[in-house]
Amino acid sequence: MSTEAEALQLDAADPGHRELFDVPPAQGGDYPEVAYFAGNSLGLRPKATRAELLEDLDSWAALGVEGHRDAGRPWLPYHELLTGPAARLVGALPSETVVMNTLTVNLHLLMVSFYRPTHSRHRIVIEDSAFPSDSYAVRSQVRFHGYDPEDAVVRLRPRPGENSLRTADVVEQLGGDVALVLLGGVNYLTGELMDIPMITKAGHAAGAVVGWDLAHAAGNVPLALHDWDVDFAAWCSYKYLNSGPGAIAGAFVHERHLGGDLPRFEGWWSTEAKTRFEMTPESRPPATADAWQVSNPPIFAMGPVRTSLEIFDRIGIEVLRERSVRLTAYLDRQLAGVAEVITPTDPARRGAQLSLRVGGGAGGLSRRLRFEYGVIADSREPDVLRLAPVPLYSTYHDCWRAATALAEVMA
Repeated sequence: MSTEAEALQLDAADPGHRELFDVPPAQGGDYPEVAYFAGNSLGLRPKATRAELLEDLDSWAALGVEGHRDAGRPWLPYHELLTGPAARLVGALPSETVVMNTLTVNLHLLMVSFYRPTHSRHRIVIEDSAFPSDSYAVRSQVRFHGYDPEDAVVRLRPRPGENSLRTADVVEQLGGDVALVLLGGVNYLTGELMDIPMITKAGHAAGAVVGWDLAHAAGNVPLALHDWDVDFAAWCSYKYLNSGPGAIAGAFVHERHLGGDLPRFEGWWSTEAKTRFEMTPESRPPATADAWQVSNPPIFAMGPVRTSLEIFDRIGIEVLRERSVRLTAYLDRQLAGVAEVITPTDPARRGAQLSLRVGGGAGGLSRRLRFEYGVIADSREPDVLRLAPVPLYSTYHDCWRAATALAEVMA
């Protein structure tokens, strides 16, 4: 394990952007601020968020309903301010991207269009370690269409003695009865980065639709959804995108599906903007991902997403990924011999997360780290502790603190 001085030297040579964020005070330990490793659960607040959100609130106070057109950031087209930055972040065309709703709502709305089961092709493939809400969503979709989830939902497990899925093993499961492949781009539990382009290509070759839950991938790793020919994807904005608890989410629909006759649920905001106020009874959906919107966007919830996306647009996900690889590798080295790391060792197969198997009592361990050492980690009972060194605001010194604290507690 390196020394504290060496960690501080690395920070001087390879600084992040911690100054842009509000870092909580520590409730224990020897340092005034926490070493924050829970950005894969809830990201820290950008300092600009408060002032910019108050600007939108002040427009309401000053203009009332006229804020829809006359606010500094008019409300009627407000969601369009988020479209370009979100599209650039996930490697999509603006026409393929929309910021709306929350993650699981978006998955359901997209599955209305893309899960069209038949008797001979009705199975959905997910990871056995998928986040529970994904499991709930696909099981409920299967039941809604009259199939048995115990038969129709295929849950992929790693080989015995292994912690992560092999791409080849995923591909082998994509038989002719699979209607939909819906996997996490980065697995929430292990931190494994899936081979999105390879699995997407294999799913299409098997005749399936391929969608991705990018909750732990958006803002974490570079994505190229358009070029990878992904059918659809959804992601949340409160983890690596730092937009606040329950923040408005994002959705992607490949351009080859736009303007066609896919079934969709529709509402006030899914009709084209230029004819919206003609108040006709039939929707006229645009040939963009906006057609999947249902309700008008909540402006004060969209503000923090816009603020955060501007940070990513300014710095660039490729630059952040390069620092992430360096920072995560440093933490990995510091943890050698401290606890079993179940995240893949290959940097190309992981994002900004290392998951540790700690032998039980993960929640208690997490509380000790917080209140005795000022280190905030995330636990998944019974025995997994997750550490996310986020390249925007985490430091090498944070990593040194976490590894030192863990070594003491585990001993």
